[in-house]
Amino acid sequence: MRFYKKKIHFGFTIAGNTADFRINPRPNSLLPDTVISNSLYRVKSVRSQSQPGFAIGLVTDVRLQEYVRLRFTPNISFGTRKIQYTLNTPDRDSAKIFEKTVESVFLIFPMETKIQSKRLGNFSAYVIGGGGYSLDLSARKKAGSSAGGANQLDDNVKLLRDDFFYSAGAGTDFYLQYFKLGFELKLLIGTRDLLKHENSVFTNSIDKIRSRMVVFSITFEG
Repeated sequence: MRFYKKKIHFGFTIAGNTADFRINPRPNSLLPDTVISNSLYRVKSVRSQSQPGFAIGLVTDVRLQEYVRLRFTPNISFGTRKIQYTLNTPDRDSAKIFEKTVESVFLIFPMETKIQSKRLGNFSAYVIGGGGYSLDLSARKKAGSSAGGANQLDDNVKLLRDDFFYSAGAGTDFYLQYFKLGFELKLLIGTRDLLKHENSVFTNSIDKIRSRMVVFSITFEG
């Protein structure tokens, strides 16, 4: 009962995540390519592949009303995302595939409101939502690889360091004798266009790149 009624309490969290990009391409763009060769290439597709990661963080929970809480859960998150381009010439006699692996270390600072159900025995459920700021510590030194040539994507697809996001999710709390155990599933959607727009076949074929992350967290609070 003390976890349910306390005005403020603290804890920590461990989490697994799956991160990728929301890519808005410019379809069927016919672009002069000065990066690959002296020819025209049409961008057939640009897609993102999700990869698993993990995070660890802290929890600060403030009770505003009986069923409403304000939560600040800063964490450090490790994730990997991939961007894959498929290009071909207009007559389709030549095709190229390029892939960039983006390895990131994020500092994530979420501020969220948690709306909790009435406690039933040692169990309660909740929904959570809000937003925050994320900082990609690896933005200036991206690792990557490409298929079909040298590392053109490393040189020509560059991402910004700072992002703002909104979040929404749901979870459950279990009130044990010495601590409160929580399980939470949450979606984080970035709001900024992260692409540095430069004059290349890769960046000119994309309108926007935004981040997306699904997070499953286990929290321990006392």
